[in-house]
Amino acid sequence: MSEDDELVSRLKEDYETAPLCTPDRVMLDYAHKLTVEPWAVEENDVAALKEKGFSEAAILDINQVTGYFAFVNRLAQGLGVELEDSWSDE
Repeated sequence: MSEDDELVSRLKEDYETAPLCTPDRVMLDYAHKLTVEPWAVEENDVAALKEKGFSEAAILDINQVTGYFAFVNRLAQGLGVELEDSWSDE
């Protein structure tokens, strides 16, 4: 959980406008591409993560977490499950 409310707000709105370090931006670009157009992910996308210091184990984690969330969201959407608003302000 972040104490930087501005960063959280920017990430929720559009991660591309958030003030992120380059490795975090490359990671989110990869996760976004894997979510929105997985057929377009190429070897150079993984290479970009390695160039920014991500280990093969970290890349696998990023890939699996991204894939898992996509899977669970599609299951819920396909079944018409109403999800709690986990992004609401408390």
